[in-house]
Amino acid sequence: MTPQIISDIATLRALVGSARSAGERIALVPTMGALHEGHRALVAHAASVADAVIVSIFVNPLQFSEQADLTRYPRTLEADAVSLADSGVLAIWAPSVETMYPDGATETRVSAGHVGTLYEGASRPGHFDGMLTVVAKLFNLVQPDVAVFGQKDAQQAHIVRRMVADLNLPIEIDVVPTVREADGLALSSRNRFLSADERRGALALSEALGAVEASAASGLGEALAEGAAAFGDHDAVKLDYLVVVEPKTFLPVSDGYRGEAAVLVAAQVGSTRLIDNTTITL
Repeated sequence: MTPQIISDIATLRALVGSARSAGERIALVPTMGALHEGHRALVAHAASVADAVIVSIFVNPLQFSEQADLTRYPRTLEADAVSLADSGVLAIWAPSVETMYPDGATETRVSAGHVGTLYEGASRPGHFDGMLTVVAKLFNLVQPDVAVFGQKDAQQAHIVRRMVADLNLPIEIDVVPTVREADGLALSSRNRFLSADERRGALALSEALGAVEASAASGLGEALAEGAAAFGDHDAVKLDYLVVVEPKTFLPVSDGYRGEAAVLVAAQVGSTRLIDNTTITL
């Protein structure tokens, strides 16, 4: 059965209130739509840890620094709803921009702090402040017991977890491993924009992560050099950043760092920006 689509706050709150009155545990899966198997993995996890699952689909203008990127972002609500049939989803929360921001872009924002200005934040100024602001609004509207995010957006997951801890929000954050194509490309709603040649070039991201992991025993400098070399054979792919960070702080590790670390990579593939990450031990 295809889940119902809700677009007004009163109906959403009535639905959540009914589930809460019935003693149900509520999970929220925040998305921007254009759902793929990666999103469905989030939904499956949510259904395994909660009684009622709500998927939000909202293309949030606050987290786009360029109007062209916002306009281009795929919007496939009807197809998304069909794809969630028989998935255990109670409802899809799909508000309009006017519903979420009735007075225009809100003056009150949640700051992502210093880490929000690094990596993706450096390339997309204001992105994480916009993301945290809408996530805070979604948390307030749905008031879930658990919210489910994907590991592919590792910096986002880290920042959301920190917001929940810093603001003492009574919400559990679950992060689901990245879902990949058979050749290693991380699933992304933006992959649909890649041409056949760009699709092949996009493998440089996962190849770079693999090279860093394979060279980790040789030290940080050698590992990063091997990772960057993976982009040498792909003229259409421009590396933005390749960095190794400490998982608890998300700050770059020092040369003498030992232990678990996260490797983050981002690149421009034609006109499409892609990100990926993995975990290594130095």
